[in-house]
Amino acid sequence: MNLRIVFMGTPDFSVPVLKGLIANYEVAMVVCQPDKKVGRKQEIVYPPVKKIALSHQIEVFQPEKIRKDYQKIIDCKPDIIITCAYGQIIPKILLDAPKYRCVNVHASLLPKLRGGAPIHHAIMDGLEKTGITIMYMEEKMDAGDILAQRETEIMDSDTLETLHDRLSVMGCSLLLDTLPDLILGKITPIKQDEEQVSFGYNIKREEEFIDFNRPTREVFNHIRGLNPHPSSYALLEGKEVKLFEVKISQNQSRGIPGEIIDITKKFMTIKTLDGAIDLFILQKEGKKKMSVLEFFNGNKKEDYIGKVFNQ
Repeated sequence: MNLRIVFMGTPDFSVPVLKGLIANYEVAMVVCQPDKKVGRKQEIVYPPVKKIALSHQIEVFQPEKIRKDYQKIIDCKPDIIITCAYGQIIPKILLDAPKYRCVNVHASLLPKLRGGAPIHHAIMDGLEKTGITIMYMEEKMDAGDILAQRETEIMDSDTLETLHDRLSVMGCSLLLDTLPDLILGKITPIKQDEEQVSFGYNIKREEEFIDFNRPTREVFNHIRGLNPHPSSYALLEGKEVKLFEVKISQNQSRGIPGEIIDITKKFMTIKTLDGAIDLFILQKEGKKKMSVLEFFNGNKKEDYIGKVFNQ
C-alpha cells in the first residue's frame, strides 16, 4: 500500500513505531523536538527518533514552535501524519492537512490517562491494566475519536521501564495492524466518553517525594511508577536518597512509617502505614546507583536500624 507519511515523535518510546513505519511505508519526513545540550560541556544530543531518521536518510525537521513553523510539513504533502510522543501541541491547520488526517499513538486506554505521563500514572494509580490507543488527533489534548485499542496487564514485577518498553512495541504492532483498515475506510471511529476521562500529566518535582505514611501498596506503586526516571526519593539524615527496586515486604514488625526496621545483605525494610517495603536498589546524593550491600559497605547496619526516613 502506497502511503506517504510524516512522522512526528521524539523520545525512545517513539522509536519502535518509527522503525515499523519505515519498514512498511514511505516515511517522507520525521519531525521531532530540537536537539538538547547536555552536561557541563554542553554536548549536543540528538532525540532518539532523529538518530533513526538520519540512519535511513530521511529528512528531519525540528521546529522550536510547531504552532508557528509548520509550512515545511504541509509542503511535504503527506497522505497522513502519524504522531507518537511528539511533545508539542499540533495546530489545527496541520491536523486537517493530510488526506487521512493526523493519527496518534497514545500509551493508555483512552479516555483514561490523557496527558504526557500516562505510563507513570498507570502504575502509580494502581491500575490493573493499561494499553495503547490509536486515535485521530484533535486540538484538545488526547480527546480525538478512538480507532483501535489493545490492552496489557500491569504486573507487580512491572516498573516504568518494563511497561514503557512493552507498550512501545505494542504501539508499533497495533498501528501497523490498524493503518490498512483505516485507509480502506473499514474503521468506524468511536467518540470518547467524557465522563470517564482521567489525566496523567507530566510528573512534577513534588510528586517524586515518597511519603511512607501511606498504605504499602500505594508506596510500592509510587516508587516503581517512577523507576528509573525521574525516580522517587526520600530523605535520610537530611540527605536525598533515590529509591529504585522495591518489593512488598513480608516483615510485620512494628515501627513508625519511614523507619528502617530490618537490614539484610540484599535489602533494607522500611515501615509503611500498614506494612513495609523491601528496598534493594537506591542512590545516595551525589553517588551512583547501588545495592543495599554496597550502601552499607563501611557502615554498620546496626547504626541504621531504627533510623527514620523523612524525619
